Amino acid sequence: MISQIMTDFPTKSQEYPASIARKMLDNLSMYFLTLPVESLATDVSRDISRHRGFIERALPVLCALNTMKFTGAGSFEDEIDLFDVDFDDEFFKKKVPQKMRKRNRPKAHAAIDTSLFVRLGVVVPLTSKAAASLSIHILAGLKNALSFYLSLLRMTELAGDIKALLLPNVKESAKDVAPEVSLTEDVESPTDRPNTYQVVQPMESALYFDNADEFGAWQILISTEAYKKLLEFRRANKEIFKIIFKQIKQLSKGHFSDDNNKQLNGPDAGIPIYYAKMTSGLRLVYQIDCVPDQDGKSETQVIKVYGIYTHDRIGRIWDALGNHLARKGTGYRKRCIFQNKPVLSTDRAILPASFPPAKPEPECSRSLLSLSNKDMDYLHSLLVLEKYVTFSQAFLHSLIANQDVQHVFILTPEEQRIVECTTSCYVLGRSGTGKTTTMLFKILDIQRAWEMSDVDMPKPRQIFVTKSRVLATKVEEYFTKLLESLALAGYTLQELARMKAKDVQEGLVDLDDLPESQKNIPMKYSELEDRHFPLFVTFDQLVKMIAADILSKDDRGLFFNINNAEAHDSLVTYDVFANQYWPHFPQKLTKKLNPWLVFSEFMGVVKGSGHALNCPEGVLDRPNYLGLPHRSNPNFASQRKILYDIFEHYTKIKRQRRHHDVADRTHAILKVLQGRGFPGQQVDYLYVDEAQDNLLIDALLLRQLCRNPDGLFWTGDTAQTISAGSSFRFDDLKAFLYHEEQRNINISVNSAGACLHQPTTFQLAINYRSHGGIVNCAHSVIELITKFWPDTIDNLQPEKGVVDGLKPVFFTGWDKDTVRYEQFLFGASGSRIEFGAQQCILVRDDAARQKLRDQVGEIGLIMTLNESKGLEFNDVLLYNFFEDSVVDLSRWRIVLDVVDSQGHTSKFDRDKARYAGVCSELKFLYVGITRARKNMWIVDKSDKSDPMRIFWTSRNQVQNCTPGTNVPHLAVSSTAEEWTSFGHSLFSHKSYSQAIHCFKRANLRREVKVCEAYRLREVARSSVGVASLGDQKKAFNVAAGAFTDCGATETGNQKLQYYRNSADCYIRAGDDLKAAEAYFNAQEFEQATKRYRKARRFDKTVHVLDDHGVNIFEEMAKLFSNEKRRQ
Repeated sequence: MISQIMTDFPTKSQEYPASIARKMLDNLSMYFLTLPVESLATDVSRDISRHRGFIERALPVLCALNTMKFTGAGSFEDEIDLFDVDFDDEFFKKKVPQKMRKRNRPKAHAAIDTSLFVRLGVVVPLTSKAAASLSIHILAGLKNALSFYLSLLRMTELAGDIKALLLPNVKESAKDVAPEVSLTEDVESPTDRPNTYQVVQPMESALYFDNADEFGAWQILISTEAYKKLLEFRRANKEIFKIIFKQIKQLSKGHFSDDNNKQLNGPDAGIPIYYAKMTSGLRLVYQIDCVPDQDGKSETQVIKVYGIYTHDRIGRIWDALGNHLARKGTGYRKRCIFQNKPVLSTDRAILPASFPPAKPEPECSRSLLSLSNKDMDYLHSLLVLEKYVTFSQAFLHSLIANQDVQHVFILTPEEQRIVECTTSCYVLGRSGTGKTTTMLFKILDIQRAWEMSDVDMPKPRQIFVTKSRVLATKVEEYFTKLLESLALAGYTLQELARMKAKDVQEGLVDLDDLPESQKNIPMKYSELEDRHFPLFVTFDQLVKMIAADILSKDDRGLFFNINNAEAHDSLVTYDVFANQYWPHFPQKLTKKLNPWLVFSEFMGVVKGSGHALNCPEGVLDRPNYLGLPHRSNPNFASQRKILYDIFEHYTKIKRQRRHHDVADRTHAILKVLQGRGFPGQQVDYLYVDEAQDNLLIDALLLRQLCRNPDGLFWTGDTAQTISAGSSFRFDDLKAFLYHEEQRNINISVNSAGACLHQPTTFQLAINYRSHGGIVNCAHSVIELITKFWPDTIDNLQPEKGVVDGLKPVFFTGWDKDTVRYEQFLFGASGSRIEFGAQQCILVRDDAARQKLRDQVGEIGLIMTLNESKGLEFNDVLLYNFFEDSVVDLSRWRIVLDVVDSQGHTSKFDRDKARYAGVCSELKFLYVGITRARKNMWIVDKSDKSDPMRIFWTSRNQVQNCTPGTNVPHLAVSSTAEEWTSFGHSLFSHKSYSQAIHCFKRANLRREVKVCEAYRLREVARSSVGVASLGDQKKAFNVAAGAFTDCGATETGNQKLQYYRNSADCYIRAGDDLKAAEAYFNAQEFEQATKRYRKARRFDKTVHVLDDHGVNIFEEMAKLFSNEKRRQ
């Protein structure tokens, strides 16, 4: 039969579109894409994807060849495009010029889209003979692909998977067809998922976008700045917008002329930068770039548009840009300046050239041009901060609809490899290297691959997990915006014309306060449906959902706040540990110990490590803890007996107070899962961002969530481990998960003979946030950690900044007692200046912040290092980091061991435990430095700063600023809109005091009032266990009153939420009557009746029941009836 199929394969391009062979290729190529990855050898999996791509691109070319006609000497009679585009106030209309209409009356031919040929990697034929030869070549490739797929059908090792895939109605258990390595696979009901373990794989073309319709073969990449400029002209000056659009379209067709292809930089400036004249004073600046194609097997020239500028913006910056790009090497330059010959002698249109993949070249050293700070900032923006997107149909429609949306931007080749990776992976990279971006784009890639698939497959269940609520919310919002922008491509012009710009009003409500009924996800994990995916949640949200399925109500009440305002304080965070536990430990044990390091040891090693799982209670007993290797667990290596004594005190107090910590919670869930298995349907893909913020035992819980051993994606950076309790490296995580996978394989039956693919590890080294001056300084901190404490951090390749920049400025030399901060914080004259919204002063803790405020007043944002994690600013001033350090000078001097010719020595090798605090301090220092994009200033008057200053100075990585030298200008003004925007960002990070500062600058009294209420609640919560019970109640009463005032002036959901917050605070204040009234105003009538009853206001209870018809629980009704009888 196979022989007959191959014999009957079409031999002419006209026969192929309607042939059986075409249908077989379409179906088989899609079916084999859905085979379980673990069933395939790596080369087979790659060939499946390659053949599918060829099949997709070949059909349009064959159809185009069928319509082409040739006359005369073998040149096209048709123009490449017969139509132009015009606009009116609502949408575009096609308009055919009169000259074209006349030319086309005798003989009209279909327009040929040359980009189809470019994507297939072939040349547009100029003669009928060349067209016939090309058809034969393409058909041969298709026949070869069919032969490949038919050979796969004969592979016995794939028989089970193929049978289940092509014959889904055959009753065969999923375990027999494609066994899962998870321990919990047999928990799922057979009706919960298809018989075969099908999962959508990443697809090369899912995030590849063609140019807009009627554009030419040159792919147009346009910067986000240029996109915003186009939107401005679209709204303000449609005539100029039309001129710009037409010029871009002409460039896409390769119609280069003196007006649109004039070199902007000098002949010796490296890579040519061109401009196209729009109007007398407007220029479109672009470059001929060379980028990899979607399959990575070739590179093609593209047009990269940097921006649209007025004539006065055309300066030396473009010489510097060309000079910097030339560092990529001579091979890159040759590809950029190469020019094909015109396709037609009459048309002069030039097609983009394609090349084999470029071989790595050493970076060329070129002399840097002297630029102003402003120009250096802009160069950094062009090369690092800017994102470039294809001028696709979706992009065009967003302009037509006047919608400011997010578009899928072009990834780097390394990022693309991560997105298209078909195995589980670990992605490591320092701050600002794009780890979260690759994760988000992989989620989008798989979602798009499922949407584009012709095969009826279940929707892939993907879940993104992180510790940060802000990060989870931001990633979900960005993902939604990308999907919305992609959907625009399918809108009609009439639909686009009716679209209105979205009026997004950002409310001030802490998302953690929202009741479960207002969240978009169910309370139980088992109740999740396909519509909830992709799901973006915090780890706390996720474990709460799982616990709702498997823990009893009493156990859930112990670990989670379930309708109980008082339960909020039962979780032992670091702040609770430091304020409520540490003072109660014997001083002879805690003397000279750092509570932060001790808490991290308890959570990360004693309770949260892989070793702890092997102990009966999920906690390392004393002998096992004392026996841990010193090399892999260097902290407290010589003090473990003391540490365990403190741990026993901690455990005793915690049990007495009925408190719990995050490790207790995870252990409780793992214990139940071990006995009953995972609830509900497991996910296909799991993405864990900032994995270093979790415990290792959390990783085991997360692993059990995913049924696909090739669907795990972990990212993080152990250099940013500043969350108390986190204490592992990625090497530890990889070893731990590998052990678990091997254990799972040993107890599972793998009848299909598939082997577990080893996860792929990627490292991202390019910093896309900060310039080289800041990156180099930050990396030197990593070098110190790696030198002295190599087992506390993952050893990665050095991170790099794309563009050089100003070195951090270290202020030194002012006398400790006579220093005049006004010289650089207030200006030399003593006149008051203010920092802008994108500037921040970082301090050690709340006490340091208050001390600085007392000295200088409200001059700008002042945040602690912990608060700043996850944020970024243009300028950062790190204030008194060393003076406020708990590490003394003798220990800081250890860094001088690496400074040449200093002659300093230390006792590090003899007493490593003594210096453990320096390691954690350096991680804090690294986080502080990497918050800055443009300028970093370090202000410190302590002698403890000298070792690091000497270290940096010896490496020429800081600029020292001393009395008598020119002090850099620090403060930059911001608009009210900028203050407002950053105020909302800080509110979402729960930095209420700093948000108040922003909203005051923006003159937004309402927002200040709301933030003040949240700040007062934080003050009240922090008083628990520290202040007297009377002071605690007073603090909660003040916060409750503030929320009541906010609710009285609000409307909608915000009003209801403020009253809910008020009610919770009144409960903590012991005022049930006011709590009931607040619940009533929040329309929480059931809670109102409970509080009225507790306050013995039965008249109010009856009033609520009569007016609102609340169905109370039987038990409550009985209590109410009994109390009424006793009256």
